[in-house]
Amino acid sequence: MSTQRRLAAWLKTKKSPEDRRLILAQVGFTSDDEITPQDLARLLLQPRAALSLARFCTLPQHQALSAVAWLAAQRHGPLLDLWHGGDPARRAVPRADVIDLLAGSDPVLRAHAAATLDALADAALVLPPHDDQVIVSTGVHADLAEQAGLGRPAAELIGLHFNAPEVHAIAETLGFPKARGREAAERNVLGLLTDQERVRALLAQAPADAREWLLDIIGHGSQVLTHAYQARGGFYQQAPKYAFRPGGSGDPNTDWLAARGLLLPAGPYDMAEVPIEVAVAALGELRVPFAPEPPRPPADLPDAVGADGSAQAGATTALSQIEHVLAACADQPPVLRKAGGLAVRDTKRIAKSAGVAEDITRFWLDLAMQSGLLGLHAEPVQRPKGHRGKLPEPVVSLLPTAEYDDWLKRSPVERLATIIATWATVAAVYTYWPEEAGTPVALTEADDPYAVGIRYAVFEALAALPPGRGVSAAGLPYVTERAAWHRPHHFGESGADDDLVGAVVREAESLGLVAGGALTGVGRVVRDLLLSGEAWTSPEPALTAALAAMLPPAQATAFFQADLTAVVRGMPGPELAELLDDVADRESEGHAVVWRFTGSTVRRAFDRGHEAHALLARLAEVAEAPLPQPLEYLIKDTARTHGRVRVVRSGCCIRCDDEALVEELARSQALRTLGLRKIAPTVLISAAGEEETLSRLRAAGYTPALESETGATIIERVARRRA
Repeated sequence: MSTQRRLAAWLKTKKSPEDRRLILAQVGFTSDDEITPQDLARLLLQPRAALSLARFCTLPQHQALSAVAWLAAQRHGPLLDLWHGGDPARRAVPRADVIDLLAGSDPVLRAHAAATLDALADAALVLPPHDDQVIVSTGVHADLAEQAGLGRPAAELIGLHFNAPEVHAIAETLGFPKARGREAAERNVLGLLTDQERVRALLAQAPADAREWLLDIIGHGSQVLTHAYQARGGFYQQAPKYAFRPGGSGDPNTDWLAARGLLLPAGPYDMAEVPIEVAVAALGELRVPFAPEPPRPPADLPDAVGADGSAQAGATTALSQIEHVLAACADQPPVLRKAGGLAVRDTKRIAKSAGVAEDITRFWLDLAMQSGLLGLHAEPVQRPKGHRGKLPEPVVSLLPTAEYDDWLKRSPVERLATIIATWATVAAVYTYWPEEAGTPVALTEADDPYAVGIRYAVFEALAALPPGRGVSAAGLPYVTERAAWHRPHHFGESGADDDLVGAVVREAESLGLVAGGALTGVGRVVRDLLLSGEAWTSPEPALTAALAAMLPPAQATAFFQADLTAVVRGMPGPELAELLDDVADRESEGHAVVWRFTGSTVRRAFDRGHEAHALLARLAEVAEAPLPQPLEYLIKDTARTHGRVRVVRSGCCIRCDDEALVEELARSQALRTLGLRKIAPTVLISAAGEEETLSRLRAAGYTPALESETGATIIERVARRRA
């Protein structure tokens, strides 16, 4: 039976439709339709699909796959045809040999190695029949055979990268008499490096620190970045030659190893490599690096004191800041630059209006855009009459969408769940902006393929902290190291460092997912959603439940004080917030939200259609106690003066000293399309402009005259065209 048929049968019996859909998503495809086991098996045997699935491996899983590929290359030779290599079973290797290569004779490590292979089988990376032979996809063979962490033979490294003087220098340091030519010197050096007993004897004479350094290099993949060598003739040769750097590398242990050929140049960028013969002699057996246990948290972690309160404050502040930023965009929409992104001046204006720092403002703008709360609107450019040239580019503005209006009507917990769900899966770490990237701007393209994986790995690292403990800035190296253990591919390819990890943690803190350097309950839910794949399908129910457990219920009442303030303890509900925002200004936010009433804010409420008695009644309904008299007096006093002066919209004004004629004009059926309305005994207003009004009056048989703003009669003359 072919591997494809075995894999299809295994997927059918061992994996549910939900599991198959998750595997499909990890490969890079999403579909609402159920995929058949046969189709999924055919897909997983494609090299690119297998490598996409391998991106989700932990470090020991990646090391195990690399060991399988390296063993297959030794047993079956290099893979010559990636796309037409036939059944992967042809390159199977014994399971016992893989475990030997990973763990040697250590029983604890052997148990870990066996468990790792079982986990890879469950992830469909080790293929059926899962017996005493290990089978992996051809894509794994092609991509990971050289990533097993085993150095190349000493003869290959010396032949590729050393000229005769360097070979003679190593032979002299090793105590060999001066040879006549390179071949003799190289033969002496290789004779020692390939003899395990002589290498062990040489290491016995080495300083203890040098021996420890050698074992550390071997344990981390046999390669290390060093300055022990310098290139001869530049890096652009196919196989550049190297010489020892005058003055050494700056590290005595590295220099001791390099001088004796125990560490040889491996190629450009100052990489050096321990030959495989030296590694076998130092370890006593052929072994690849294998780290089944993740790095342990430091012992001196600070207490995560007040984490729950900090998380609540962070979540409520985030929600308020997002609302303020979006409101600022609605009041004065920013304009998109031709080069993309928002202009810095627009970001600063929005930040000042919302009372939020500029970097956080950019973060909220990008998240709101990804959540569908903001959208781009291009104003159409009208073509002037007779214009035949190219029209100017339309002005593109950033405006709230219809989804934003629906979002405002939801409860605070539901609103925040939408933002967190977007953040969890967005392909960008928006607050990470390296100096070489230039001036940071909002609304950049979310195109970082490693962002989500790094985010998940950081959450896994934080979830491993002891209860009640968190990490400070000093603990970020641990988080980075542990996160890289969970997603080595993402960290290796992206070059993620402490700065990027710190940006992920700060973003999570701003959303209430991390507090005091530790994951909150909502943060753990986000981690679980990313692990299960539900973060891309239906994250809102789980997030809403977790947020409801962390945050106090939305408040429907407020406490009104005699100093003309209203205090809501906790998060206000959408109806209460809308009412208070209409009639007062927010003064402070946090564990409690404070609104302040002034004459101008009450006038604003009346301008929006509120009436005094109805407004007082609505405020009394949401008040925890009777309304204070100063607030009632303020509303009633403002209502008495509001609207005494009226501004009337009109196209133009008609006046006449003859009141009877004014009444006749107002009742004329011939002039009804002008929308005439009498606002005084001798004054009418028209909905049309002066030219149309004059034309209609004359057509109806009247003889009006045009008057200027100053009251002077305007003499109308027909314009005459001249050359």
